[in-house]
Amino acid sequence: MINISKPYIGPEEIDAVVKVLKSGQVVQGPVTAKLEEKFAKYCGCKYAVAFNSGTAALHAGLYAFGVEAGGEVITTPFTFVATANPILMQGARVVFADVSEKDFNIDPEEVIKKINKKTKAIIPVDLYGQIYNFKALKKIARDNDLKILEDACQAVGAEQDGKRAGNFGDAAAFSLYATKNIMSAEGGMLTTNNAEIYKKSKMFRHHGQSEERRYEYLDLGYNYRTTDICAAIGLEQLKRADKFNKQRIKNASALTKGLARIPGIILPQVKAGSVHVFHQYTIRVTDEYGQSRDELIEFLKKKGIGCGIYYPKSLHLHSHFQKQGYKKGDFPVAEKLAGQVLSLPVHPGVGAEDIKQIIAAIKLNKK
Repeated sequence: MINISKPYIGPEEIDAVVKVLKSGQVVQGPVTAKLEEKFAKYCGCKYAVAFNSGTAALHAGLYAFGVEAGGEVITTPFTFVATANPILMQGARVVFADVSEKDFNIDPEEVIKKINKKTKAIIPVDLYGQIYNFKALKKIARDNDLKILEDACQAVGAEQDGKRAGNFGDAAAFSLYATKNIMSAEGGMLTTNNAEIYKKSKMFRHHGQSEERRYEYLDLGYNYRTTDICAAIGLEQLKRADKFNKQRIKNASALTKGLARIPGIILPQVKAGSVHVFHQYTIRVTDEYGQSRDELIEFLKKKGIGCGIYYPKSLHLHSHFQKQGYKKGDFPVAEKLAGQVLSLPVHPGVGAEDIKQIIAAIKLNKK
């Protein structure tokens, strides 16, 4: 079976965890601090704050921005629900803006249409491992005095114009979940170049407690801390981030070459000046292919090839967002993509023979 995802856990990760266990310092401590330092350096940012999930990092970012009840935050409906839920967690309203067919990311022209006096921030997503249209969105944010929280949960190591993910906004959130390009089993990071955002997010992850005076609570906060056990895994993974991404890019290039010119298969596009790290290699299956997307999935599974749909339903069609008045037809591009996208195995554990098998199966099913 060629799995759609497969975390790499080597002897280095195991040894690092054992070392932490033997130290007796298993909760957030010196290893977490080291991961924060190394992660910030890797991204090219001044600060990084570790969390127990990417969701927590997003939540902290919104808190640090001052987003609260009565405010609105614009984001994409074509993403994992963790992008949007923290907006609700802060008591604000989720405002969706449709996406671009070319890169699956939020469309700046659609964002402009959604801005009003209640708008406080924008959360663009570096979906599948490619950074959003930063230049266009940055101008919009600057012109309207808005904050940008980059959802880089799928994009560790991605680049645009020579700058790495984590720098494309006032703050950025990463996920270190088990299936991400690098992982810590469960975990997240918030990066920023803003000292105030850094300070507030650290307080937020620790029950709103002052960093200077223990048991002095300055505001509502949460237990969003990670552990040195998870951080130890993350440190070892970070050492291999570029190696892992290089293999993903290599596998993606081989898939693109092998699947080119198949009618009905639309391949992922890499924007000029971008380094796409392919958390997912996502094709689109259109009517011209001759088989439906779901029929192709069943065929691939019979051939021992794992695949996934990310995401099968646009967020605005889920019940807790429909309560805000959203309905089918509101975001036609996102809805169209949800019916076409299919992600194929691209992780570092996929070898050259696996790539050939995937390509051959898709071509065979076409016949």
